[in-house]
Amino acid sequence: MSGHSKWSTIKHKKAAKDAKRGKEFAKLIRAVEVAARGAGTADPEQSASLGLAVQKAKDASVPKDNIERACKRGAGELDGATTYETAQYEGYAPGGIAEPVDRLTDNRNRTASDMRSAFTKAGGNLAEPGSVSFLFSRRGQVVLEGEGIDEDEVMLVGLDAGMEDLEVDGDRVVAWCDATDAQQLRTALQEAGLPVVESGSTMVPASTVPVTDPSEARKVLRLLDVLDDHDDVQEVYANLDLDDEVLAAIEA
Repeated sequence: MSGHSKWSTIKHKKAAKDAKRGKEFAKLIRAVEVAARGAGTADPEQSASLGLAVQKAKDASVPKDNIERACKRGAGELDGATTYETAQYEGYAPGGIAEPVDRLTDNRNRTASDMRSAFTKAGGNLAEPGSVSFLFSRRGQVVLEGEGIDEDEVMLVGLDAGMEDLEVDGDRVVAWCDATDAQQLRTALQEAGLPVVESGSTMVPASTVPVTDPSEARKVLRLLDVLDDHDDVQEVYANLDLDDEVLAAIEA
């Protein structure tokens, strides 16, 4: 599975430097509200989807009180909830890089216009539904701190809890599983005392597209940044593959 996660790795490193916590928190709270509304309960123990949304917010250090209020608003126990619509946009960045975009919005027309504009300005195009998503599959992941970790122990514990693959990704280790097994796998690894950082689900491409021109790579990453920064966008995925030399040229 090497190479599939270049964008997520770049995001991971970038997030550690960016001062965008407020916007990140707002997106996570929105996801919790939507999950609670769909589950019809404010109790994350009663819904796998709500449990995952709450765990993701906790992993990002969203305050506990904010999470609990979002659960109650979504479940109708508190006033002030906004009705959001879930959907996925699909598009192509320069170089034919496929990019599915998960969004939650209270204004479909505004968001569609913004997405179309972002792709067009970057030299890409917004595509028809289904034209990109078939290149990806949704998988669960549990991310662990990589420094000093015993990979054999992760394998031993993980394989009994639904883990299907293990990948070393820079300073992180990613345990892969079916999307429905992410919470189960996380619990097993945590109970074994392993350093879990975060968990959830993501879209994994069947194959990646190498970008060897630093100039084109910058355009692709700029579009990913613009999309990721949009208030209505929850997640952006890409089948982008950048080797270390291109990354070094971009970061220089």
